[in-house]
Amino acid sequence: MQSNKIKEVLKWTSCIESIDRLSVAQKLQQRLILEAKEIVIYRQENTSLEESEFGVSPDQTIELVKKIATFKNIHIKGLMTIDLLSSESTEIRKCFQLLKQLQEEIKILILSNVEMNELSMGMSGDLEIVIEEGLQLYV
Repeated sequence: MQSNKIKEVLKWTSCIESIDRLSVAQKLQQRLILEAKEIVIYRQENTSLEESEFGVSPDQTIELVKKIATFKNIHIKGLMTIDLLSSESTEIRKCFQLLKQLQEEIKILILSNVEMNELSMGMSGDLEIVIEEGLQLYV
């Protein structure tokens, strides 16, 4: 999500799946206050650890979720990731397992404005791996 697109995006959606920076969340919160709206988001994680991918590094996830949780107009519903671009199912599986682990760690914290009940991950071709991991796939 680019911060310069926030105003336009809020006209069309009630959920954003790609919040990967505190600065974007801050600008989103400011706009939501101006418009007297609330929104649901998924925090975008870089579980593949590839530098070319968007999302927060897993070691920064919990701290960022805690900060965004203080914004009253933003409700974190879950986490999202796009897995490693690879044909190796073992490597793809690791991305999904890491996302699930982060979800469980955040749930334990019991933060305001954070449900952490859903994960959005992968692409349509990842369906079998996601099911094998006992997770849900949103496409």
